[in-house]
Amino acid sequence: MISFDTNILVYAADNTAGDRHAIAADLIERSIRHGVGVQTLQSLAEFFNVVTRKASIAPDVAASFIKGWQAVLPIEASTPDDLDRAMQAARDHSLAFWDAMLWATVRRIGVRVLLSEDFQDGRILDGVRFVDPFAVRNANFIAQLLP
Repeated sequence: MISFDTNILVYAADNTAGDRHAIAADLIERSIRHGVGVQTLQSLAEFFNVVTRKASIAPDVAASFIKGWQAVLPIEASTPDDLDRAMQAARDHSLAFWDAMLWATVRRIGVRVLLSEDFQDGRILDGVRFVDPFAVRNANFIAQLLP
C-alpha cells in the first residue's frame, strides 16, 4: 500500500502548480485504479487547513476534494498507540511531530511507501519508505510501484 503526505494532496488540488500538479493528480489516480492507495484522516485535515488558508481555495471546493478522496480511498485515523509510537519516533529519529504521527499511522496500516517531498527521500523507517515523487531519480521506482 502507498499513502500521500499533505503536500502531495495540495499539489493535486492546485492546478497552478504546473508539473507538480500533473504528477500528484496522476499518482493519486493511479493508486486508486490499482487499489493500493490509502489516506490518513490527518493528511485530509491538514489539506483542508493548508488550502483554505494558504492556497486560497474556497472551503466548499476543499471539502469537495476531500469528499471525492473519501469516496474512493480507504481513510485511516490515528490511534492512541500511533501517538505513543509518534512521540518515540520524534525523539529517536528526529522527525517533526506531525510527520512522526503520519508515519506511525501509515506504518500501522501496512503502508510501505509514503509519497512526500518533506521527509528524507529514500529513508526507510520501520518498513516505510519515504519517496519524493518529484525527484527524477525516483521515476523508475514509481513506475514500478504504479504502472
